[in-house]
Amino acid sequence: MKTTIATIGKQKYKTEIQAKNHIIISDEPEELGGGNFGFTPTELLESSLAACTSMTIRMYADKKEWNLDKVEVKINFKRNISTQQVTFKKEITLFGNLNEEQKQKLLEMGSKCPIERMITGEIEVESYLS
Repeated sequence: MKTTIATIGKQKYKTEIQAKNHIIISDEPEELGGGNFGFTPTELLESSLAACTSMTIRMYADKKEWNLDKVEVKINFKRNISTQQVTFKKEITLFGNLNEEQKQKLLEMGSKCPIERMITGEIEVESYLS
């Protein structure tokens, strides 16, 4: 089982996140009482979707040997507090010598990334004390 560990000490909101031998910092902006030392939790979620989409598109283009030079994915989301409805918007820009059919296929493949499948499927979180 993969394990990601988040650790927070007494410094308000600054959290160290470790996965394998990689470490990143998450925090809240200063206006929310944090130190703005890293990505907010929301930005981490958005970046997971953006990275996964980009990688999935790259893998498919490489498999097909298509001339894709670069992929840029911009993510934002809106949350309706009263209904708890969340809508992610992905703006995908493809750079390279691609025809319209290839671009549409890459757009389709981007929606099949594992992170998008997770957040659009049923999610259950089990919490317990150790």
